Amino acid sequence: MSTPHISATAAATTAAVSSVALGVDPEHERPPARHAYARLCALLSKASLVIAIFCLIGIILSVQIQVVGRYIFNDTPTWAEALALQLVLYVTAFGVAVGVRDAGHIGLDSIVSLLPESMRLKLEILIHLLVALFGGIMVQSGTLWTRLKWDELDPMLHLPVGIDYLSLVIAGVLIVMFSIEHIVALLRDEEVVPSWY
Repeated sequence: MSTPHISATAAATTAAVSSVALGVDPEHERPPARHAYARLCALLSKASLVIAIFCLIGIILSVQIQVVGRYIFNDTPTWAEALALQLVLYVTAFGVAVGVRDAGHIGLDSIVSLLPESMRLKLEILIHLLVALFGGIMVQSGTLWTRLKWDELDPMLHLPVGIDYLSLVIAGVLIVMFSIEHIVALLRDEEVVPSWY
Protein backbone atom coordinates (compact mmCIF):
# COMPACT_ATOMS: atom_id res chain seq x y z
CA MET A 1 0.00 0.00 0.00
CA SER A 2 2.84 2.41 0.78
CA THR A 3 4.91 1.47 -2.29
CA PRO A 4 3.41 4.11 -4.69
CA HIS A 5 3.94 6.81 -2.06
CA ILE A 6 7.56 5.77 -1.56
CA SER A 7 8.29 5.59 -5.31
CA ALA A 8 6.67 9.00 -5.89
CA THR A 9 8.71 10.51 -3.07
CA ALA A 10 11.89 8.88 -4.38
CA ALA A 11 11.21 10.21 -7.89
CA ALA A 12 10.64 13.75 -6.58
CA THR A 13 13.81 13.58 -4.49
CA THR A 14 15.84 12.28 -7.45
CA ALA A 15 14.53 15.09 -9.68
CA ALA A 16 15.34 17.72 -7.05
CA VAL A 17 18.86 16.37 -6.48
CA SER A 18 19.60 16.09 -10.21
CA SER A 19 18.37 19.63 -10.85
CA VAL A 20 20.58 21.00 -8.07
CA ALA A 21 23.54 18.99 -9.34
CA LEU A 22 23.11 20.41 -12.82
CA GLY A 23 22.41 23.95 -11.65
CA VAL A 24 19.08 24.03 -13.48
CA ASP A 25 15.81 25.30 -12.15
CA PRO A 26 13.38 22.37 -12.69
CA GLU A 27 10.45 24.73 -13.21
CA HIS A 28 12.27 26.87 -15.80
CA GLU A 29 13.52 24.86 -18.75
CA ARG A 30 14.68 26.95 -21.66
CA PRO A 31 13.39 26.14 -25.16
CA PRO A 32 16.02 25.15 -27.74
CA ALA A 33 17.46 27.93 -29.90
CA ARG A 34 16.08 27.58 -33.44
CA HIS A 35 16.97 30.92 -35.09
CA ALA A 36 19.15 31.13 -38.22
CA TYR A 37 22.42 31.83 -36.37
CA ALA A 38 21.88 28.85 -34.05
CA ARG A 39 21.22 26.61 -37.06
CA LEU A 40 24.41 27.88 -38.75
CA CYS A 41 26.45 27.19 -35.60
CA ALA A 42 24.90 23.73 -35.26
CA LEU A 43 25.85 22.97 -38.88
CA LEU A 44 29.42 24.21 -38.32
CA SER A 45 29.67 22.16 -35.13
CA LYS A 46 28.51 18.97 -36.85
CA ALA A 47 30.89 19.62 -39.77
CA SER A 48 33.72 20.15 -37.27
CA LEU A 49 32.94 16.81 -35.63
CA VAL A 50 32.94 15.03 -38.99
CA ILE A 51 36.24 16.65 -40.01
CA ALA A 52 37.77 15.74 -36.63
CA ILE A 53 36.69 12.11 -37.12
CA PHE A 54 38.30 11.99 -40.58
CA CYS A 55 41.45 13.55 -39.13
CA LEU A 56 41.50 10.86 -36.42
CA ILE A 57 41.20 8.19 -39.11
CA GLY A 58 44.06 9.89 -40.96
CA ILE A 59 46.20 9.81 -37.79
CA ILE A 60 45.55 6.09 -37.32
CA LEU A 61 46.38 5.34 -40.96
CA SER A 62 49.53 7.47 -40.87
CA VAL A 63 50.82 5.72 -37.75
CA GLN A 64 50.00 2.29 -39.23
CA ILE A 65 51.84 3.16 -42.46
CA GLN A 66 54.83 4.27 -40.40
CA VAL A 67 54.84 1.06 -38.32
CA VAL A 68 54.44 -1.21 -41.35
CA GLY A 69 57.14 0.66 -43.25
CA ARG A 70 59.58 0.50 -40.35
CA TYR A 71 59.10 -3.09 -39.17
CA ILE A 72 58.06 -4.93 -42.34
CA PHE A 73 59.77 -3.10 -45.20
CA ASN A 74 62.61 -1.60 -43.15
CA ASP A 75 61.89 1.73 -44.86
CA THR A 76 60.26 4.33 -42.61
CA PRO A 77 58.17 6.86 -44.56
CA THR A 78 59.27 10.22 -43.22
CA TRP A 79 56.05 12.00 -44.18
CA ALA A 80 53.79 9.75 -42.07
CA GLU A 81 54.86 11.13 -38.68
CA ALA A 82 54.73 14.73 -39.89
CA LEU A 83 51.24 14.20 -41.31
CA ALA A 84 50.03 12.56 -38.07
CA LEU A 85 51.35 15.48 -36.02
CA GLN A 86 49.65 18.00 -38.30
CA LEU A 87 46.36 16.11 -38.12
CA VAL A 88 46.58 16.12 -34.31
CA LEU A 89 46.61 19.93 -34.44
CA TYR A 90 43.38 19.97 -36.46
CA VAL A 91 41.65 17.32 -34.34
CA THR A 92 42.46 19.44 -31.29
CA ALA A 93 41.29 22.65 -32.98
CA PHE A 94 37.93 21.27 -34.06
CA GLY A 95 37.47 19.34 -30.80
CA VAL A 96 38.08 22.42 -28.64
CA ALA A 97 35.65 24.49 -30.70
CA VAL A 98 32.90 21.86 -30.47
CA GLY A 99 33.61 21.52 -26.75
CA VAL A 100 33.00 25.24 -26.30
CA ARG A 101 29.69 25.07 -28.17
CA ASP A 102 28.46 21.97 -26.38
CA ALA A 103 29.60 23.33 -22.98
CA GLY A 104 32.26 20.66 -22.61
CA HIS A 105 34.89 23.06 -21.29
CA ILE A 106 35.74 23.35 -17.62
CA GLY A 107 33.07 25.21 -15.66
CA LEU A 108 32.11 25.91 -12.07
CA ASP A 109 28.48 24.82 -12.25
CA SER A 110 28.22 24.17 -8.52
CA ILE A 111 29.07 27.79 -7.67
CA VAL A 112 26.88 29.22 -10.46
CA SER A 113 23.88 27.15 -9.33
CA LEU A 114 23.98 28.74 -5.87
CA LEU A 115 23.54 32.27 -7.25
CA PRO A 116 20.21 34.02 -7.83
CA GLU A 117 18.84 33.81 -11.38
CA SER A 118 19.77 37.40 -12.30
CA MET A 119 23.36 36.99 -11.08
CA ARG A 120 23.60 33.58 -12.72
CA LEU A 121 22.66 35.05 -16.11
CA LYS A 122 25.23 37.85 -15.81
CA LEU A 123 27.97 35.45 -14.76
CA GLU A 124 27.22 33.03 -17.60
CA ILE A 125 27.33 35.89 -20.12
CA LEU A 126 30.65 37.05 -18.62
CA ILE A 127 32.08 33.53 -18.93
CA HIS A 128 31.11 33.32 -22.61
CA LEU A 129 32.51 36.81 -23.24
CA LEU A 130 35.85 35.73 -21.72
CA VAL A 131 35.86 32.56 -23.82
CA ALA A 132 35.11 34.68 -26.93
CA LEU A 133 38.00 37.00 -25.98
CA PHE A 134 40.30 33.98 -25.73
CA GLY A 135 39.10 32.82 -29.17
CA GLY A 136 39.79 36.30 -30.57
CA ILE A 137 43.34 36.19 -29.20
CA MET A 138 43.77 32.79 -30.86
CA VAL A 139 42.63 34.25 -34.19
CA GLN A 140 44.98 37.22 -33.90
CA SER A 141 48.08 35.27 -32.90
CA GLY A 142 47.29 32.38 -35.26
CA THR A 143 46.91 34.79 -38.20
CA LEU A 144 50.22 36.43 -37.35
CA TRP A 145 52.10 33.13 -37.20
CA THR A 146 50.36 31.76 -40.31
CA ARG A 147 51.55 34.78 -42.30
CA LEU A 148 55.07 34.63 -40.88
CA LYS A 149 55.49 30.91 -41.60
CA TRP A 150 53.56 30.58 -44.87
CA ASP A 151 56.66 30.95 -47.09
CA GLU A 152 58.60 28.36 -45.07
CA LEU A 153 58.19 24.80 -46.37
CA ASP A 154 57.96 21.71 -44.17
CA PRO A 155 60.80 19.41 -45.32
CA MET A 156 58.74 16.24 -44.75
CA LEU A 157 55.39 17.22 -46.29
CA HIS A 158 56.58 19.98 -48.65
CA LEU A 159 53.68 22.13 -47.46
CA PRO A 160 53.82 25.61 -45.89
CA VAL A 161 54.59 25.53 -42.16
CA GLY A 162 51.87 28.15 -41.78
CA ILE A 163 49.27 25.39 -42.19
CA ASP A 164 50.15 24.29 -38.64
CA TYR A 165 49.13 27.70 -37.27
CA LEU A 166 46.04 27.93 -39.47
CA SER A 167 44.42 25.45 -37.07
CA LEU A 168 44.60 28.15 -34.37
CA VAL A 169 42.75 30.59 -36.62
CA ILE A 170 40.01 28.06 -37.43
CA ALA A 171 39.55 27.11 -33.79
CA GLY A 172 39.53 30.75 -32.69
CA VAL A 173 36.90 31.79 -35.25
CA LEU A 174 34.65 28.88 -34.26
CA ILE A 175 35.10 29.59 -30.56
CA VAL A 176 34.10 33.24 -31.05
CA MET A 177 31.06 32.23 -33.12
CA PHE A 178 29.93 29.58 -30.63
CA SER A 179 30.43 31.92 -27.66
CA ILE A 180 28.28 34.55 -29.37
CA GLU A 181 25.66 31.86 -29.98
CA HIS A 182 25.60 31.09 -26.24
CA ILE A 183 25.29 34.77 -25.33
CA VAL A 184 22.42 35.27 -27.78
CA ALA A 185 20.70 32.15 -26.43
CA LEU A 186 21.04 33.40 -22.84
CA LEU A 187 19.63 36.82 -23.73
CA ARG A 188 16.70 35.18 -25.55
CA ASP A 189 16.19 32.71 -22.68
CA GLU A 190 16.96 29.77 -24.96
CA GLU A 191 19.19 26.71 -24.76
CA VAL A 192 21.96 25.77 -27.20
CA VAL A 193 21.33 22.17 -28.28
CA PRO A 194 24.55 20.07 -28.43
CA SER A 195 25.58 19.09 -31.94
CA TRP A 196 25.25 15.34 -31.38
CA TYR A 197 21.47 15.61 -30.73
